[in-house]
Amino acid sequence: MPIRPTLRQQLLRRKPLQTFADESEGGGLRRTLGPFQLTMIGIGATIGTGIFFLLGSAVPEAGPAVIVSFALAAVAAALTALCYAELASAVPVSGSSYSYAYATLGEFAAWAVGWCLLLEYAVSGAAIAVSWGQYLNDLTQRLFGFQMPDAISAPPGSGGYVNLPGVVLVGLCCLLLVRGAKESALVNTVMVLIKLGVLVLFIVVGITGFDSGNLQPFAPMGTAGISAAAATVFFAFIGLDAVSTAGEEVRNPRRTLPLAIIGALIVVTTLYVLVAVVGVGAQPWTAFEGQQAGLSAILGDITGAGWPAILLSAGAVLSLVSVTLVVLYGQSRILHTMGRDGMLPSAFRRVSPRSGTPAFATLLTGGFVALLAAVFPLNLLADLTSMGTLAAFAVVSLGVMILRRTAPGLDRGFRVPGYPVVPFLSILACGYLMYELPLDTYLLFGGWLALALTVYLLYSRKHSRLEAAAEPAGEQALA
Repeated sequence: MPIRPTLRQQLLRRKPLQTFADESEGGGLRRTLGPFQLTMIGIGATIGTGIFFLLGSAVPEAGPAVIVSFALAAVAAALTALCYAELASAVPVSGSSYSYAYATLGEFAAWAVGWCLLLEYAVSGAAIAVSWGQYLNDLTQRLFGFQMPDAISAPPGSGGYVNLPGVVLVGLCCLLLVRGAKESALVNTVMVLIKLGVLVLFIVVGITGFDSGNLQPFAPMGTAGISAAAATVFFAFIGLDAVSTAGEEVRNPRRTLPLAIIGALIVVTTLYVLVAVVGVGAQPWTAFEGQQAGLSAILGDITGAGWPAILLSAGAVLSLVSVTLVVLYGQSRILHTMGRDGMLPSAFRRVSPRSGTPAFATLLTGGFVALLAAVFPLNLLADLTSMGTLAAFAVVSLGVMILRRTAPGLDRGFRVPGYPVVPFLSILACGYLMYELPLDTYLLFGGWLALALTVYLLYSRKHSRLEAAAEPAGEQALA
């Protein structure tokens, strides 16, 4: 009989780096993306609901000091982005931090991180789809004088029952993704450029209404409010890791992945801080409470004209489409990678011979995200997303430190500056922001990880490709 590995050995076994390299070359995904397209994916996945919607939640928590909250969240994101850049250049495959954890921390850690990523992408995609309906309503009101009924367009818990626009948005994005990565990247690039133009418009027009008196009192809720808002607005930075999910569809990945991650971070952080400064300077911080389509409303108040607000609402509608598109793209690639490793059923690893995309994983992702968008409140979705993302980010930073020790000679296209201080600070920053999240988020997250453990014990550990590889080795040892 073959010698089966113990449970401890199963939990801690790591995937060899050479296996990643072999899969990257023969995985079936097509290398069609260059540096500019990949940077646009990072920007497209990041700039969205966080800046177009979450100011209404974050400003009441911190007041004008939300500017500092954005800066704190940006520091945490920057520290982690540098760690992502190193691992992406060293292990340039699909799967993001799931794959990095599999190479450094072991199978169960990778499985748990994979579930955190599923939470991050699915829940953030749903949150984005929910807020899309609000900007769509704002646009139709300004253009045609009507809105969809709250019952089918407002978030559950805010007067709505089923968020129909969010479901439609997810369905359209899935259809585009199934057609191919190159086509999806082209559409995303166009929408991202429109999105950037709209935010620049807000900054240029909004600064004319800047009143320094609106910044007083600067921190009415004190440091506790700043910290709580930082944990909330961190949701606005979560898309940066979407770049690393494209590792097997990028040309020259060791160079392209780090460039795209760092480039996207610089653009996103600059715009976020400028928008936050202009926003809180243009109206009293108390006006943000419950304000929907807030940036559009601010422009309308400043100019007294309709066209700037119409342009911003239209840009927000398009920009949130691009975020949803990239979020669904990222999750489908993670599911594809987990299916290829045997951690999920084989249907997830199948690639369409016509389009070169994991069609089954994409459609299943879309169905799950559409369900969440239809029935869950936005605030709950945002906090759950932040929790899953912060856990995955911390693992990436730890993975950099482990891989430096276990594979010091590995070819790295980028190295984290200030090592080991930067990865250590990244872990501390992620832990601090997690600490600021509310108790109900911890309870839901704990339930999600308990479900992950159950599925791993009952299915994944027995069907893992590393388990299949271990059995012949055991038979040879007996022979």
